[in-house]
Amino acid sequence: MSGGETDGKRDGKMTTLGLEDHVVDTDVYDRSVARFRDAKVLLPTFAQLAGPVDGIPAAVRTALAGVRPDAAHPLNLFRVHWYNGADRARLATVPGYVALPGELTGVEATIMVAIGARFPMIGSHKVLAAYGCLAPRIITGQFDPTRHRAIWPSTGNYCRGGVAISRLLGCRGVAVLPEGMSRERFDWLDGWVSDPSDIIRTPGTESSVKEIYDRCAELAADPDNVIFNQFAEFGNHLVHYLVTGGALAAMFGDMHRADPRLRLRAFVSASGSAGTLGAGDYLKETHGAAITAVEASQCPTMLRNGFGEHNIQGIGDKHIPLIHNVASTDFVAAVSDQATDHLALLFAEPAGLSYLRGRRGVSEAVIAALPLFGLSSICNILASVKLAKYLDLGPDDVIATVATDGASMYGSERARIAARDFPRGFDEIAAAEAFGRWMLGAGTDELLETTRTDRRRIFDLGYFTWVEQQGVPVESFAARWEPSFWTGLRSKTDAWDEMIRQFNGRTGVTP
Repeated sequence: MSGGETDGKRDGKMTTLGLEDHVVDTDVYDRSVARFRDAKVLLPTFAQLAGPVDGIPAAVRTALAGVRPDAAHPLNLFRVHWYNGADRARLATVPGYVALPGELTGVEATIMVAIGARFPMIGSHKVLAAYGCLAPRIITGQFDPTRHRAIWPSTGNYCRGGVAISRLLGCRGVAVLPEGMSRERFDWLDGWVSDPSDIIRTPGTESSVKEIYDRCAELAADPDNVIFNQFAEFGNHLVHYLVTGGALAAMFGDMHRADPRLRLRAFVSASGSAGTLGAGDYLKETHGAAITAVEASQCPTMLRNGFGEHNIQGIGDKHIPLIHNVASTDFVAAVSDQATDHLALLFAEPAGLSYLRGRRGVSEAVIAALPLFGLSSICNILASVKLAKYLDLGPDDVIATVATDGASMYGSERARIAARDFPRGFDEIAAAEAFGRWMLGAGTDELLETTRTDRRRIFDLGYFTWVEQQGVPVESFAARWEPSFWTGLRSKTDAWDEMIRQFNGRTGVTP
């Protein structure tokens, strides 16, 4: 799955994919230390990103005050967490979230939405996943910043996060993404890559993940390329388990302090690469929350082994990610891209906002938060509404979900949608129709409460991608069915943190 030594296979076992916890190549390690010393790069530990309020040293926080959150500055590594304030620069004591009320959702349960737009550089929490994948490769001597190119395949935000993290670490990042993604994604990439050739466009749109894999297979033939496949990098799962899971628990703790009757009933997230679903494992273990994986109804891979094309950008599908803990998934829900398209207009157009204020009584605080919701964020919210109805949840119940990115990444998409579906303009009548059809009308159709048989079917579907196509040993693939496989990963972040401290000690970099 990647170039050089990190091909994911050795002696019939899956030994890499981001899981090494010792130095593999001392020469590469030494060159990385020298490069980081010269570039004055200090690596944050995973524990610091999980608990930045107490964990990030005062000297770093002082130095950060002079760094813009979107600057290509190494200190912005210490902003790759959920605790950034509304200005995206200052540190907040509680991670940013929005509690959506019934006036907007039509259900009694509260939907708690974590704000991914507060992350630095890309305005999405996918930058956290990128760090969780690249940092372990550096500290174990598997990635040489003086020679290797980091290849970041995704449908948008992860490759942007990878390019950003690569630049902060002084190495070359390459984005591989479908040509049909939003113009804003490519505009951002144009300003961050070191060379235009570092943006590789593959055929298709959101669902065209296989085409990305095929291009990466070609790139992997060059030993100077290292592929960071987010669907198979367990660092992606682990960083979300620890950092995102802990942040969501802190958000709910903030709500619970205000109202001790509240219960955290579920976590909802689009599958995508399945990294964010790792936070669900954390919330299930700490709060007993059920886990719901979401996909587009136009491509019902988990629901019906189906396929198709859709426009919910950020939730690539037609396969089951290797890092998806399928055996722990309690529900699968599907959401139509027509719903997310139309609600994106409702949440952005003046007529839509006027309708929500005047007819629905949505507060100005919630109205002000709507620009924080991109297409996949709206998908997560709608799936949460469907689950709340299915479980008949009441006012004491909370569903946690994530707003991966904000509406700013989809201006061109909204213009295209408006021209296609509302050629006479998006007025208050159109707003009312969109709200009634897609929000109030969200039903419990295309929602599956999984049995063991259902989970096994979904799990087995991954065989065709990972064993037959990508060459993962069947024994390693099958091991992921057991809960002990996933709990056995937990110690990796502690081991990496110790290695990060040793690496920083070798570089001698201080803020």
